[in-house]
Amino acid sequence: MYTIVLSSLTGVIFAGSALGSNITPQMRKGGHDETPAERAAAKVDNTRFARYTLTVLAGIVILLAIFRVVIHSVRYIRTLTCLNNDTQRYFRMPNLAYGAVKQHLLYAPLFRRRHLRELHFGWFHMGYVPSRFQSLFLATVIIMNVTLSVAGIEWNGTRAAALSHLRNRTGTLSVINMIPLVVLAGRNNPLISLLSISFDNFNLVHRWFGRIVVLQALAHSVAEVINVVDQGKWETMRYLFQNNEMYWTGLVATVACVAIVLLASSALRHAFYETFLHLHIALVVFSLIFLWKHLENTVPQKYLLIMILLWAAERFIRFATLIYRSVGRGGSKAELELLPGDACRVTLKMARPWIFRPGQYAFITVPSVGLWTSHPFSIAWSNNSAEEKNLDSEKGYQVTPDDILSTSQEKTNMSLIIRRRAGFTDKLFEKAERSPSGITTVSVLVEGPYGGHASLQSYGTVMIFAGGVGITHQVPFVRDLVAGYASGTLAARKVNLVWVIQSPEHLEWIRPWMTTILAMDKRRDILRIQLFVTRPRSTKEIHSPSATVQMFPGKPNVDTLIEMEAENQVGAMGVSVCGTGGLSDDVRAAVRRRQGIRNIDFLEQGFTW
Repeated sequence: MYTIVLSSLTGVIFAGSALGSNITPQMRKGGHDETPAERAAAKVDNTRFARYTLTVLAGIVILLAIFRVVIHSVRYIRTLTCLNNDTQRYFRMPNLAYGAVKQHLLYAPLFRRRHLRELHFGWFHMGYVPSRFQSLFLATVIIMNVTLSVAGIEWNGTRAAALSHLRNRTGTLSVINMIPLVVLAGRNNPLISLLSISFDNFNLVHRWFGRIVVLQALAHSVAEVINVVDQGKWETMRYLFQNNEMYWTGLVATVACVAIVLLASSALRHAFYETFLHLHIALVVFSLIFLWKHLENTVPQKYLLIMILLWAAERFIRFATLIYRSVGRGGSKAELELLPGDACRVTLKMARPWIFRPGQYAFITVPSVGLWTSHPFSIAWSNNSAEEKNLDSEKGYQVTPDDILSTSQEKTNMSLIIRRRAGFTDKLFEKAERSPSGITTVSVLVEGPYGGHASLQSYGTVMIFAGGVGITHQVPFVRDLVAGYASGTLAARKVNLVWVIQSPEHLEWIRPWMTTILAMDKRRDILRIQLFVTRPRSTKEIHSPSATVQMFPGKPNVDTLIEMEAENQVGAMGVSVCGTGGLSDDVRAAVRRRQGIRNIDFLEQGFTW
């Protein structure tokens, strides 16, 4: 559809014969038969409808913020109430109304079961199916924009006046929608922490806002083309594109925006991600330059300025964070260590201290591998005395000024596991392979931390599912829960970690960290680990070290595992998952089935792009 409309726009430049006398002075200026009163009324109308757009979006944010405050308050009160309560019977029972909302809206896929399991057409990645709540929100935004694009236009008046009004309305709304478009694209989007909604979800909405912006820009252009042709001929359009700056700059900006949407299709984005990312940024800058000229001395140019300032501010924050985390005090370094199963353990030695929280991730750039490539990875482990002293102060132990001074001089060590794939990860793996010992040290640029807003501390029972390298996101939560149980600072009384791996050799990925967790105080009282090996080479590889650490062949029956845990549930139950799309969808389905029977929450971590 985009290509057909675009062809009609570019084709008119070369259509028609030599210019005739039918091109009036009004046409040469790009104007139409609108009276000054009509133009003034349309200008006021467009500004009013633009404000409606921002007001509705702000209202949605406020409602979500209120909902988040209520949920956070309930969890905080539940944590305090359960500190010295080992049964937590009150919090075991569900709220039937809220359970129905979770089952049929918040946790529900759009249709039956599929959400994070990828859609494929042959070798092409076609994206993901939005959840029911995501679809409802997107439908609301689309319906709002369609309504605001056509409401208040005098369709019963002259054709020229209606088309002029439609042109101005859709053009104004297209620029207005660029403000949420750029806010939602930012890694430092303030709504992430305010609403506790992941960047992954905002990125989905960002892509749909991009499509809305382009469709409104196309409607703006088509309305103008029809109006000009109605009053002259195709040669009039050709003359305007060649001689009127507003027209040709608008055409270039529209073509660039359409190219952005086409190149951002899921199939191309997944097949050539790094190329897509660089072209995406270049085309955005290119289109903004010409759009600025197109909107010169107009009201929408002020909206565009707001959008540009927001985009520049977010980029500046990212650059400043990168410099702060990576430059000075010898700079940040990364130790690359090859592991079995095509994996690499990366230990980051940060230039400055970093107080780590479970669930955080960072964007990593290794200049010797690729200076212009930056990829997100979950942080699996942190060794930092600053964290330990922070925890000590929370427990009431005295932290002296000397402790604070010494902490500020120490470096934080962050560890993560990177699975070998195409592109950046493959080059990183090859660099580690070239070292005879399988270990090498490189300079690294780190941008973060991001994430870390989710918490499992208010749940009496916690089930943690991980698939493959998804364990890197879950290990910090396990460590946090065991430590909190030993110190009596959280509600958790039962923690069950379920890790699905292809081979027992993958256990090496987290062996040093898991050894530390298994040696923690009171670990046996709270933590149980179940390992499922889907592709064992022989049955001899499957053996359970102890009653609390068990190993099984094959894939887990997620529904059965959750049912067994729910039968002996203590307090509210939180179920977290980070793994393949199929595993996430199975866990989601099992949690949904038990809404209204038990008080169970679902927490999902996924990187969909």
